[in-house]
Amino acid sequence: MNWDPITQHLEAVIGQPVRISRVQAIAGGDINAAYRLQAQDAAYFVKLNRPEREAMFAAEFAGLEAMAATRSVRVPVPITYGQTKESAFIVLEYLELNHKSNQADERLGQQLATLHLQRQAYFGWHLDNTIGSTPQLNGQYDDWITFWRERRLGFQLRLAAENGYSGSLQRKGEQLTASLPVFFDTYQPKPSLLHGDLWAGNASADNLGQPVLYDPACYFGDHEADLAMTELFGGFSAGFYAAYRELFPVDAGYAQRKILYNLYHILNHLNLFGAGYLSQAESMMSQLLAELK
Repeated sequence: MNWDPITQHLEAVIGQPVRISRVQAIAGGDINAAYRLQAQDAAYFVKLNRPEREAMFAAEFAGLEAMAATRSVRVPVPITYGQTKESAFIVLEYLELNHKSNQADERLGQQLATLHLQRQAYFGWHLDNTIGSTPQLNGQYDDWITFWRERRLGFQLRLAAENGYSGSLQRKGEQLTASLPVFFDTYQPKPSLLHGDLWAGNASADNLGQPVLYDPACYFGDHEADLAMTELFGGFSAGFYAAYRELFPVDAGYAQRKILYNLYHILNHLNLFGAGYLSQAESMMSQLLAELK
């Protein structure tokens, strides 16, 4: 790997020479190759992908900037992104990460609520981004139900049809998307800045025990959508939820809507990883449709 084009780009941004003394590959990512670059006075975290994926890193950079600007929860400082002949890249502050303690998890609950309580002007985002490696279409909407129908569930259902998943999945999907207003009869979501991909693998703590979030898929949406995803695969403590709810109480209808919000991610997993997620997606749809009777 020739690191010169990336270090030259980095030098132009930070305004000083960058001499790399060590490059260490970091395992764990499914989508990007990741590395720790040790320079003379700092370490950098670099992710690489194919040259045509620069827009994905541009959107990640914008999301990290937006989250950092709220001063609510720590994220790696985004430094630069770009494209060489060999790859697209993003360069971030390198952080030594540790498992979250219960205390860090409680702090994260407070900080996430603080992030969500800062109101935004519209639903959506000024850039399209990605959820995993799937395009995540955003745009700007005044109406949350329309946004969720068109840009989230509807888009994933169209991808599923293209991937050969028709039949009852599509029938249930059509019925559900047509009935979305029922789940919002007594609840009016307001736009919050969302992390957008908030599972336990994208949350940790630094070496001082402070919570850190990373790998965002940001957009402005209902705060319940972020909260719902924390429950999808586990990994967050009771203290996290208690601390969150103390600052931002959750509406009673959340118990049903969290299934609606997590359906988006299960459909995405179906489209990314295959038919192992089909029965779960259909079961979630059946649960939601049963609420309409």
